[in-house]
Amino acid sequence: MNFSDLPILPTSIVGSYSMPHWLERIKGDYFSRRISGRDMDEIYDTAVKAAIKDQEIAGLDVITDGEVRRDNMVDYFVERFSGVQIDRSSKKYYYDFYDTTVRSKLPTTSLGLVPDYTVLRSFTDRMTKFCITGPHCLTKRINNQFYPTEEALAMDLARIMNLELKALVKAGCEIIQIDEPYYSGFPEDLEWGVNVINTLVQGVDARIGLHICYGNRYGKPSWEGSYRYLFPTILKAKVHQLTLEFARRGGEDIELFKEFNAPFNLGLGVIDVKTEDVETPELVAQHIRKALEFLPPENIKVLTDCGCFHLPRDVAFAKMKAMVEGAKIVRKELGQG
Repeated sequence: MNFSDLPILPTSIVGSYSMPHWLERIKGDYFSRRISGRDMDEIYDTAVKAAIKDQEIAGLDVITDGEVRRDNMVDYFVERFSGVQIDRSSKKYYYDFYDTTVRSKLPTTSLGLVPDYTVLRSFTDRMTKFCITGPHCLTKRINNQFYPTEEALAMDLARIMNLELKALVKAGCEIIQIDEPYYSGFPEDLEWGVNVINTLVQGVDARIGLHICYGNRYGKPSWEGSYRYLFPTILKAKVHQLTLEFARRGGEDIELFKEFNAPFNLGLGVIDVKTEDVETPELVAQHIRKALEFLPPENIKVLTDCGCFHLPRDVAFAKMKAMVEGAKIVRKELGQG
């Protein structure tokens, strides 16, 4: 599929889909070493297919793998870096974070993400997106005992991850999203954080999105505030789309895109993933109409506020359906339906 084939106001979840209870139980069994790695791989493939099918049936235009293989947004990546020491005893439940330490320079190595993307690509004909946790977020979860600063560690992570992003593109990945929620908790890092992002995406021939929220641990925000802290520094990020949460927080910060003449598209969060209340299509349409007061429709992409990991599957599916139907309402109003 080409980008020109996407409708105006294309829809997508941010990244993760609902984690089914049956998969949570199996993840717990695998963590306790009661299931083999080979069996777990087969189970994950089945779960990915189910997540893809739900997104397709709901009518989403851009599809993810639901991130169902990931125990959390950090360990899935940190475990793949050679040179990161992991305390396996520090994790009591699969969703917990490992205690990790870096004591020497990280060597360049493949992170092995391509096989997971290939499964996604092989089970849908729609546009695909692969999400990665950004170096700033990873740095905040690593005990740095070698690099002189957090920035230096993050830059080295970005250097290694840049090669993996290029491998994903070579495998056919059209859209890569970088998740950096910790900017909202550490706004003082933003200047060097943007430099790290630019190192990460240098020479990566894909549509690059950057997702910044206020955290989504156990379905609750980690921080609160305004997105004004991002501007104007974020304008230097070499990305095609900036995705922000607006459904939960309200749309007062959307005007920043017009005020600063943002050079990237807005990924408009229209679904609050921190509540199980299902939005109506009309409420979704209202969020989109609000954004249209500041931006042309071709500069707006329609998404959930954040990942759907903590939502029950039926709720996540209903929210996706509402998002799709809300986008259709506005497309029709624009004469694009």
